Amino acid sequence: MSIIQVTGSGKSVASDRSPFYGARIPTDVKACIKPLTQLDKQNFRKILQMIVSSMEGKDVNSDSFKEMVTSDLTEETLSTIYTGLYSLLKCALRLPLTSLKPEMFVEDLQELQISEQFHADLSSVVFGAKRPKIENQSIESRPRLPQIKSFKWRVDVAISTSVLNRVLEPTVLMEITLSNDKIHTFEVPVSKFHELRYNVAYVLKEMEDLEKRSILKIQD
Repeated sequence: MSIIQVTGSGKSVASDRSPFYGARIPTDVKACIKPLTQLDKQNFRKILQMIVSSMEGKDVNSDSFKEMVTSDLTEETLSTIYTGLYSLLKCALRLPLTSLKPEMFVEDLQELQISEQFHADLSSVVFGAKRPKIENQSIESRPRLPQIKSFKWRVDVAISTSVLNRVLEPTVLMEITLSNDKIHTFEVPVSKFHELRYNVAYVLKEMEDLEKRSILKIQD
């Protein structure tokens, strides 16, 4: 089913896809559209350069904003533009290149009524040579749980306890070292170990079946 969208010129455009920023325009993006009309291309490129540097994991100097402040362009306005453009690019960069084409990106920028003089620079960030570095930084800086660094195990047999003189029950002792260098040690009977082994195998099989479903495959 096609969706009818209305552009800034009042013309209706039929589209069978959602814009890269989603069904609703993010608040930060919406707030920056009007202030962008006050911005010249030189200052726009300065802000864009700061955004790219931040996405690459570099520190952004706040003095760079102050150098652009004028009587017509306040620091608050520049901050609004920076935040909006940052959110806009984040929305575009989260989509794989197989889903978002350059022409689609430009079409959506037109829908947002962003000046045509800025389209090429924004496209160069989303589809240019810096994208792999931005994506790598995004992966490395994302919140995540510690990963398993090493795993050791051994089988112990308890000959006797303070309660029973003769036990001879094997147990599996496991030691896990995480990426944050924390060490966790736990002991389970063989029956529980087999239960753990079965559940892990079951989850892996379910994940494999899920990946085979066509709904999860990206179509060009």
